[in-house]
Amino acid sequence: METLSKIGKRSVAGSRLSRGVSLGFGLLRRQLWIWPLLVAAMLAVAGLWIRGSVESAAHMEMGEGLTALLNSNVEALRVWFKTQEDQSFAVAQDPAVRDLAGKLGRLGASDSEALALSPLQEEFAAAMRPTLRSKQFSGYIVVSPDNTILAADRPELVGSKRTTQYDIIARTYEKGRIVTPPFASRLLNPDAEGTLRSGQPTMFATAILTDLTGDRVGVLGLRIKPEEDFARILAIARPGDTGETYAFDKDGLMLSESRFTKDLIRCGLLADEPGARSQLRVLVRDPGVDMTRGARPARIRADQPPTTMAASATQGEEKGLNVEGYRDYRGVPVVGAWTWLKDYEMGIATEKDVDEAYKSLYIIRRAFWGLFGLLAASSVVIALFSLAMSRLHRAAQRAVLAAKELGQYQLEAKLGEGGMGVVYRGRHKLLRRPTAIKLLHPDKSTDESVARFEREVQLTCQLNHPNTIAIFDYGRTPEGIFFYAMEYLDGINLETLVNKFGPQPEGRVIHILAQVCGSLAEAHEVGLVHRDIKPANIILNRRGGESDVVKVLDFGLVKAVDANKSAGLTSANAVLGTPLYMSPEAVETPDSIDARSDLYAVAAVGYFLLTGTPVFSGKSVVEICMNHVHMPPARPTDRLGKPVAADLEAVLLKGLEKKPADRYASARELAEALLACAANRAWTSREAAAWWTANAANDNLAPAGPATNSIHHEQTREMTAGSLPQ
Repeated sequence: METLSKIGKRSVAGSRLSRGVSLGFGLLRRQLWIWPLLVAAMLAVAGLWIRGSVESAAHMEMGEGLTALLNSNVEALRVWFKTQEDQSFAVAQDPAVRDLAGKLGRLGASDSEALALSPLQEEFAAAMRPTLRSKQFSGYIVVSPDNTILAADRPELVGSKRTTQYDIIARTYEKGRIVTPPFASRLLNPDAEGTLRSGQPTMFATAILTDLTGDRVGVLGLRIKPEEDFARILAIARPGDTGETYAFDKDGLMLSESRFTKDLIRCGLLADEPGARSQLRVLVRDPGVDMTRGARPARIRADQPPTTMAASATQGEEKGLNVEGYRDYRGVPVVGAWTWLKDYEMGIATEKDVDEAYKSLYIIRRAFWGLFGLLAASSVVIALFSLAMSRLHRAAQRAVLAAKELGQYQLEAKLGEGGMGVVYRGRHKLLRRPTAIKLLHPDKSTDESVARFEREVQLTCQLNHPNTIAIFDYGRTPEGIFFYAMEYLDGINLETLVNKFGPQPEGRVIHILAQVCGSLAEAHEVGLVHRDIKPANIILNRRGGESDVVKVLDFGLVKAVDANKSAGLTSANAVLGTPLYMSPEAVETPDSIDARSDLYAVAAVGYFLLTGTPVFSGKSVVEICMNHVHMPPARPTDRLGKPVAADLEAVLLKGLEKKPADRYASARELAEALLACAANRAWTSREAAAWWTANAANDNLAPAGPATNSIHHEQTREMTAGSLPQ
């Protein structure tokens, strides 16, 4: 058996959760204007998720496209590099070239001054001419191991020492054959306009050169114009209006021509002169601002950091991809993919402006925010409209109450009001019959409260016993006010009776309890358990010329203990009933109570009427409930301080037995035991009539107002208590 403490803790937690959920859904049901906003919020979340998914897919697709484009360009370059290497090697293996190179090497070693004037130079040039024409090389050079130029297409170079910024000899001896990256020649070479200038971009395909005996003569270099095949391969990969592929070296110097030479001139990154070229003149660095929009960087070019791409590539990362966006050498936000070609000591990057790369995505994004804005605006308008209509509806409901018109009933006076409902005294417009009208408060009508309202009516309507309150009507007005009409009671409830007049005579107690048993007997026979028999739910009245007529209220209500409220109130927690009149099984196993639980409560009410005090009291709800479970009740004689008839005392104590099996088996059996008591004949209709007459004359009873107000206030207060599933 679980202790009440454990039951209480478990019940409180479950009740708070269920009440929280119920309140949440109740709020949504009552405040319909919230729904459009809630739907808009859900659609916004879904839209943001979809937008995020679309953007992720777009980023992935862009990354795949950039990588594929880069890889195709890199592969094309590798094929071209390999072709140039193979051609230089093939020329270096030509017997005529090797023979002449060996003679030139020996001549240079013995008489370097005669080297340039030797007829061997013309023979070597003649041997090289077919290769230069067919392979589209722009020149040649043969350099000895000591860096002496043994032969060249430029005669003035023969006999001099080779000096370049790129160590061709060492690299060629290491690899056997190479293609150099573009570098600035220190010799005078024709530019694009045909003018001889130093610093013009050049490249060489080189191979080791040996004589016919196999002795190393030096290195053969075939000059390549970078602006031709090398530049054309990279220029092919220019997707859209802003896409470009370019090469750069370990210092971040651009080795190929930029697509944006004119922009670079306008930005001041290139001199505005005829034939201005960006190759070997622009550093791939991040200016920190978009210079194409007229912004000027805070630092000079030499102090600017490499772009995200250049930093990654030159620091050893062989491959990289950035689809989120970074600034390029112009300061324009771009997306890009890059790779570092270690064998050729250069990097290749493919980039595209962010604005063009995600143009379609930005259109979708603008459309999304536009639609979301329309949705939000529409939701707000609908919510405001719903709120206005809800307020108008409630205003109409209040206007009905203010006019005291409720369908076919004329409201006369408010008898009581609680948190959820209000009770009026009224009359049927045609029948003119006094009626108590119980209705839900217009501002607090929920599905839960309506369901409870209907349940109370439906259960009570099944009962016809004269001691059960009669329901006349139930319905909802055109304005949406739920109500039911019941017989108007002009009496006093038992709680008020004892509080005002003290302990009651034994005969009257028997008379009252027997009528309560009659009402319960009918209910029990149709399978209904009241669950909340207590003095406040039992009314004494004058009806049909008879005095002390009992009326039992509130059939079918399910209530529970709340430790935060007084022990006399029913509230929402885990066990059914009111603590002061609750059976032990209602405390321990509230789901399995039966009619005998009601009989325990009837005996507890009788104890209260007879002694003026409840069976058990305590400092808390838990303590009271524990007393019901474990403590034996004091004899009424001891509690009252004067003798109580033994037979009546025995009946009440049997009704208060802890085990249901030890109590009376039915309400009829309890009624028979009460009526068999000797004091039954001590309270007659004469005594009852005299009591009512005397107290009405002395204003101890208010025939129609305060007493009824108290009665129906109690009913209204019951509507505010929470309930749990049975």
